[in-house]
Amino acid sequence: MSTLHRFIDVDGVRVFYRESVPDRPDAPVLLLLHGFPSASHQFRRLIDELGGTYRLIAPDSPGFGHTETPAGFIYSFDRLADVTEGFVKGLGLSRFVMYVFDFGAPVGFRLALRHPEWIAGLVVQNGNAYEEGLSAGARDFVALRPEQPGAEEKIRGLLTLEGTRGQYEGGTREPATVSPDGWTLDQHFLDLPGRKEAQVALAFDYHSNVEQYDRWQEWMRAHTPPALIVWGRNDMFFPEPGAHAYLRDLPEAELHVFDTGHFALEEDLAGIAPLIARFLDRVPS
Repeated sequence: MSTLHRFIDVDGVRVFYRESVPDRPDAPVLLLLHGFPSASHQFRRLIDELGGTYRLIAPDSPGFGHTETPAGFIYSFDRLADVTEGFVKGLGLSRFVMYVFDFGAPVGFRLALRHPEWIAGLVVQNGNAYEEGLSAGARDFVALRPEQPGAEEKIRGLLTLEGTRGQYEGGTREPATVSPDGWTLDQHFLDLPGRKEAQVALAFDYHSNVEQYDRWQEWMRAHTPPALIVWGRNDMFFPEPGAHAYLRDLPEAELHVFDTGHFALEEDLAGIAPLIARFLDRVPS
């Protein structure tokens, strides 16, 4: 197995992505949509673990990682979905399982609404789609508006090294087992010119996701995709009730809760990777 690192142009956005080359050409495809404040590198160990058997594809969204955006790019979740849609079309993908995590969930569900025929199944890892999956802190975050005094400062407080590290280590059983490579690389990208402004814009747009929860839930009820839900129960933003809520709309979903934090793969890759492999094996292509 090898992993390719490439760029593809999508309407002026130079999208960076990682793609495993499995041993068989007809291998199931898993599209990996990362979260905040990370990028495709958060999946590097999962790609190493499963990439020899499955085709894993992980793009960096605009405003994250190595992806480059043109001057004047408007950062919103709709625009992130536009670019992801163009990325999927550019790669010629027509049917795949979608892994949604954190910010990747609102991007992925927008994609599912636009192209339900693309989605063979869902892997949801701390990617919220329900009101009860929002912690008190997350609700306060969603309520922030640009005109509120001090609102931007609150958002920028999350974009510091301390804030980034806390997202990785918060809620974990053993913080020392979480590699510093993830949060230091994230901070490197956050400190690039224009990146904090991009994150502030996305933070102020986050309310648009909550406003679409009912549409996403309706899509799940209508299309009943096979689903695997894996969740770090100690997530400071998206607590455990958000995982169980999926069973209302996807009662046949498989649910596993791990005693870890937001970035569950960092501490529990050994438990989560086999679940994903078994799920991919049984999802119809």
